[in-house]
Amino acid sequence: MANRCTRIPEIMMPREGTDLSKWAVIACDQYTSQPEYWAETDRIVGDAPSTLRLTLPEVYLEDADVASHIERIHKTMQQYVQDGTLRTLPAGAVLTERWSGGSAPRRGIVLAVDLEAYEYTPGSASLIRPTEKTVVERIPPRLKVREGACLELPHIMILIDDPDRRIIEPLFEKTGSFSKLYDTDLMQNGGHITGWFIPQGKDTDAIESGLEALCDRETFNAKYGCTDAQALLPYAVGDGNHSMATAKAYWEEVKKGLTPEEQENHPARFALAEIVNIHDESIIIEPIHRALFGIDGEELLKSLTAFYEAQGCKAYVADNAPETEGAHFYPFVSAEKNGVFVVEDPKWAIPVATIQTGLDAFLAEHKDVKIDFIHGADVVVSLAEKKGNFGFILPDIAKNDLFRGVVFDGVLPRKTFSMGEAHEKRYYLEAKAIVK
Repeated sequence: MANRCTRIPEIMMPREGTDLSKWAVIACDQYTSQPEYWAETDRIVGDAPSTLRLTLPEVYLEDADVASHIERIHKTMQQYVQDGTLRTLPAGAVLTERWSGGSAPRRGIVLAVDLEAYEYTPGSASLIRPTEKTVVERIPPRLKVREGACLELPHIMILIDDPDRRIIEPLFEKTGSFSKLYDTDLMQNGGHITGWFIPQGKDTDAIESGLEALCDRETFNAKYGCTDAQALLPYAVGDGNHSMATAKAYWEEVKKGLTPEEQENHPARFALAEIVNIHDESIIIEPIHRALFGIDGEELLKSLTAFYEAQGCKAYVADNAPETEGAHFYPFVSAEKNGVFVVEDPKWAIPVATIQTGLDAFLAEHKDVKIDFIHGADVVVSLAEKKGNFGFILPDIAKNDLFRGVVFDGVLPRKTFSMGEAHEKRYYLEAKAIVK
């Protein structure tokens, strides 16, 4: 079927009786500067079956014995499959509800996504694309973990833009008809997660039909104010993009030795991911402000003005926010001067892309200037009032604008938004085979 990017997978879960509070471990790309977190995780797990033994925390990625660590991971994967620690369920999806301390749970569906529909290179028109730039140098060391692995565990979260909440949310009215797959506390301040198994059938058909409807060109153009010149974007990778890029790189190698028929259903072609509606109440999209240190504020403003004018925009400093429709503007604070920096006729779809592009150009020419990304305007103000510092206050971000930014600008600038603090990231629970 056209524009179908998902597959109902055969998910693997630990056998009945496994202590899931020890089995589930947070995404390997978290706490990379805190080895004590992972030491405590190791202590908690002990000898119990755990995804800690199937993944490589990236805090250890540069260790001298990383090769032997990876070899142990591969052997443990094979052991868990052979001794029945992991069992394969019938084809189906998992409906998840994760409480991690906020006012609302994060709700999602675990499915397999087609890596043939995903591309991370700039300018891609694929139906699944990253929200932020992919650092290709991060892929090779992660690829070594995947090469030789017989299964994968997902911490990828993929966003959809479903403001009417037609796809995921109605399923929670039917949880009584689904079997509960897991219901466990998560270690190390991770909160609590519940998962319901949805067997392949009319409910999964409805899920996939709802996802396909996101590709309707007329609806898409109306939603984002675009034309057929802009590529469709039903799926945006919100978390775990480098893991997905690694899965893509692995699949590209695997498929070289396969016929087109063999490629069609090969397990390595599909990656497990949690699909989350960006309009889920748990996803708080707050502006991330910019603070610069060791800087001459007047030089910065002059440099930015010149940069934007060279791009065909009108840029200037004002005392107040402009009334010009479509202008992007940023209140700023420094020890010497406060005001509003204005860019009219911006080339970029969302304000954060406009300002960060200019700042990146300035920072490339001023290596001694440091930038930090700050939650909370009051913190930026207190920092920027000190001599040699400068702060920009960024506007609120509409959830629709995140997709709009990727549609029009390719990827979002770094630090555009966050899908939660470290302890809120996805924990490994499900697994899927990637070899036949």
